[in-house]
Amino acid sequence: MNINRDEKLKSLEKLAYRLENLIPIPGTELRFGLDAVMGLAPVVGDFMSLIPGGYIMYEARKLGAPNLVLARMGLNLAADVVIGLTPVIGDAFDMAWNANTRNVRLLRDHLETQTAHADHSTGGSILIKAT
Repeated sequence: MNINRDEKLKSLEKLAYRLENLIPIPGTELRFGLDAVMGLAPVVGDFMSLIPGGYIMYEARKLGAPNLVLARMGLNLAADVVIGLTPVIGDAFDMAWNANTRNVRLLRDHLETQTAHADHSTGGSILIKAT
């Protein structure tokens, strides 16, 4: 994978981590992040989470994610917001669903697959000329 793509992907992974896994809940293996904190503000907080989620999708598009990957990312984000609007249940869902982490993973999987295909297609084309 090229260096700029890898750096951007690491940056998006850090953002997703901060949004969804930054704060551990003592005595458990559960974690939550800034997205869940924003979600505590009824309606406004849930829609505020669209900003970083949209940014991740924007960067995915710039990195060459195809429409199918972007559509899946959009569905993850939509589910996060729509279900997140439900009091209490939405907050619990938000902590478990981790749409941003899922979306960055979709992007990473796409980029790694794309790189593997590129490596495979060029790897078999080496010719040695006999003299």
